[in-house]
Order: sequence, then C-alpha cells, then structure tokens
Amino acid sequence: MKISEILKEDAVGLSCELFPPKSGSQLDHVKEAVREMAALRPSYMSITYGASGGTSAYTVDIADEMRNVCHIPTLAHLTCVSSTREQVDAVIERLKEANIENILALRGDIPADADFPLPNQYRYACELIEDIKSRGDFCIGGACYPEGHPEAGSISEDLEHLKEKVDADCDFLTTQMFFDNNIYYNFMYRLLKKNITVPVVAGIMPVTNAAQMKRIVSLSGNLLPPRFKAIVERFAEDPAAMRQAGIAYATEQIIDLIANGVSHVHIYTMNKPDVAGEIFRNLSEIYKPA
Repeated sequence: MKISEILKEDAVGLSCELFPPKSGSQLDHVKEAVREMAALRPSYMSITYGASGGTSAYTVDIADEMRNVCHIPTLAHLTCVSSTREQVDAVIERLKEANIENILALRGDIPADADFPLPNQYRYACELIEDIKSRGDFCIGGACYPEGHPEAGSISEDLEHLKEKVDADCDFLTTQMFFDNNIYYNFMYRLLKKNITVPVVAGIMPVTNAAQMKRIVSLSGNLLPPRFKAIVERFAEDPAAMRQAGIAYATEQIIDLIANGVSHVHIYTMNKPDVAGEIFRNLSEIYKPA
C-alpha cells in the first residue's frame, strides 16, 4: 500500500523506523526486531540507508522482510550522495522486484574529504526524486527540518530547497526529530505560507539515555526545551529512570500532536522494539489499527 493513501486516512497513524545492521552477522537480529515491531501493527515501517556500501547493502533485504514476510506497508530510504546514477538505478530495480512501493528520497550527508559531486552523481534530493518518478510508479517521500537544515544559510533558504523537492513531485514529507512541539506547529505555518501542502509526518524520537541525547545534539543541533533538559539532568545517572522518563516524554509529545490535529507520527525507534512497544501501549486507546 502506498503511504500517500495511508496519509489520507483520518484515523491516527503511528509508524516505526529502523536502521540496517553494520555487518551481515547482525542481520538476523535486526530482522527479529522488525518482526517484533510488526506485531505492534504500525501503519507502516521504514528502513534507513547508509552511504554506498556498508549498511545500505542490507536495506532492500530488510524492506523485503517488512513487506513480504510481515506484510506491513514499507518505506525504503534511498540516499544518493555517495552513489552514481547507475548504482541508484540498481537499487530501485531491487525494490521493484521486492514489490516496495514507497521510497524516501534523500541526498544524505556529504562524506568528509570527498570530491562532490563526481561525474554522473547526484547533487540534490530533487534530482533523485525526478529519477525515481521516471523509473516506476513509486510513492516518494522527502525529509524536512523544522529547525532548518544544518547546511542552510537561513530558514528561508531551507524552505526554498524544500519547495524544489515538493515541486519535483514528492508525495509527502517526514520531519527530523524535534523535542518542542511548538517548533513543529510554527514550521507547518511557514510551509503554508510557501504553498507547501503535501502531508507532513511528525518525527518523534524517544530518548532513553543521556549519551543518546548528546549524539543527537552534536549531529543535528536540535533545540532542547527546558522541560526536556531537566529530565536529562535529573535522570542521566539512573538508566532505568531515564528510559522511563524518555518514553513518557515522547508519549506526551505524541498525545499533544494528535490532540492538535496531527494524525500521523513517525517514531525513530533506534531498533528497540521494547521502547516502541511501551509507547504503543501508552497510546492503546488512541491508536487503534484496523
């Protein structure tokens, strides 16, 4: 099923994201996590894609597990920055063979000390979106950044690039994680002013340990509201308490979003079925899959 159709539904939707293993020896473990999360009956599941080689080699395998073994609508990420057009085309053909209908088209992070772009290489996600559209009847998603892309000179510049992706025929957007819902609400207002009207799925990450929080801030520069900072400062040295508080905070964010008319939320699970499971149970009377 195409995610664009899922997003048309009025009912509350919860989806889950996983990432592939770093080595083949861990593939069965990740597939087990897929099966455990599929048992929660999310609206759809997504699997990320690393730079050329490495974790990207397992993306299609795990997408196949989600779609054809667990029978969950599946979103496969496809990152183009480190790949030639021929390499991307080969991945698209494998996704077709696995009956994957949904692709999240991403430029990805430019590798350090890399010559970019090389001949026959993508520069922007909008180029990848156009190529995917020409290669099959896919539903295509794009990424968006409520706090602005780290490389953008301004919020206005970032929105111009986002408009280019949407104009390239992107069907929906998924946000980077945020920890203050007002950031999302303000972002949605800015999108309307830019006449960006495709569905926008809110991305939420439950933070269950302090080290995870430090990595997030260093990589993305997310704004941490005082309430969240207080949680981390209070419970950082107590892993069980930090885990419980992080799950509760993410649950509260999701409830607030749904109460304010945001029907679809994407959970960045960090491959933790137990954490995803607790959030789903917290929302058992709010999210009721058909």
